[in-house]
Amino acid sequence: MILLTGGAGYIGSHMLCELLEANHDVIILDNLSNSSVEAVKRVESLTNKHCTFIEGDIRDRQLLDDIFSQHSIDSVLHFAGLKAVGESAEKPLMYFENNITGSLVLLEAMKAANVKKIVFSSSATVYGDPEQLPITEDCPTSMPTNPYGYTKLAVEQMMMQLVQSDPAWSVAALRYFNPVGAHSSGMIGEDPQGVPNNLLPYIAQVSVGRRDKLSVYGNDYDTHDGTGVRDYIHVVDLAKGHLRALDYIADKTGYFVWNLGTGNGFSVLDMVKAFENASGKKIPYQVVDRREGDIAACFADPKKAAVELGWTTQKNIDDMMEDTWRWQSQNPQGYGN
Repeated sequence: MILLTGGAGYIGSHMLCELLEANHDVIILDNLSNSSVEAVKRVESLTNKHCTFIEGDIRDRQLLDDIFSQHSIDSVLHFAGLKAVGESAEKPLMYFENNITGSLVLLEAMKAANVKKIVFSSSATVYGDPEQLPITEDCPTSMPTNPYGYTKLAVEQMMMQLVQSDPAWSVAALRYFNPVGAHSSGMIGEDPQGVPNNLLPYIAQVSVGRRDKLSVYGNDYDTHDGTGVRDYIHVVDLAKGHLRALDYIADKTGYFVWNLGTGNGFSVLDMVKAFENASGKKIPYQVVDRREGDIAACFADPKKAAVELGWTTQKNIDDMMEDTWRWQSQNPQGYGN
C-alpha cells in the first residue's frame, strides 16, 4: 500500500491515476490548500478504481501515526508542498514551515512506523543558476535563487543524511523540470487557486477569458528571443517516471537522484505560440520587469533516468498544449465549474 501525500493536487492526481491503473492500493493525505477532492473523484471515475482519501496535513504527527498504524503502508510518494516561486520570495517562513517542517514530521512518522521507502517530489531549482546546460545529476547543487528551491534542497539534504545514518532507508529524489499538460481525457488538469504562478495555466486562463492578458517577465535574457527558457515535461510522463522510480527502489536501499525532463528548452514566447496553434486562440501578452529569483535558461539531461529507470518522455510540446487546452476548455473554471 502506498501513502500519497498531496494526492489531490495537480501532479498528485495524475500520479494517483497511474498508481490505480497499475493496481496499487493508495491512501491520499491532502490538506486541500491548493487542490480539490473533485480531482480524486474524477480519477476514481476514470480508472473505475477506489482509493482512500484523508483530509489532513503532513505536519499533524498524530494523524500520521494513526495512518501508519491503521494501514500496512510500505512506500510513500511525497508530493505535499507549496510550490510557487514568487510567493515563496514574499512568504519564505510559510514555505520553510510547510515544506521543510512538514517533510521532517513525515520522515519522523515513517521512521517510527518502520516504513523506509520514499519517493520525493524535488525540483531542478536545487541546481540554482546552473553552471552548465543541459543539467546532469552530477551538476553541483547550489544556493537556489528562491526560497521554494531552498526548501527542496533542504529536504533532499535531510533525506541524504538520514540514509547515511541508517542504510536501511531507500530514498529517490526526482528533480522535476517544468510539469505542464493534463490527462488526455480532459477530466483532470492544473487548477491553481487564485492567480496562477506558473506559465501554462496562466496562458490557459487567458484563453478562456479568466485573465485579460499574460505578463511576460523580462525579454532581455540571453536566450533566442530574450524570454526565459525552460524544460517543459508532460505531467503524465512525469507521473510514469515516479512509477519507474518506485519499482527501482523496491528491492534496493540507498539515496538515488534522477532528473525528470525532456532535454528540450522552450521560451515563454515559444509556449505562447504553441498554445495559440493548439487552441486557435490569440493570447495577448505584455512584457514586464524580470521576476526576482528567475534565471535565463534551465533544461535537463535526462539520460540517467533513461539508462537506470528505462524511462523517457513520450509526449511532445503539441501534446502538452492540446491536453492543456482540452482540460481548460472543458473546465473553464477548473474543478469549480
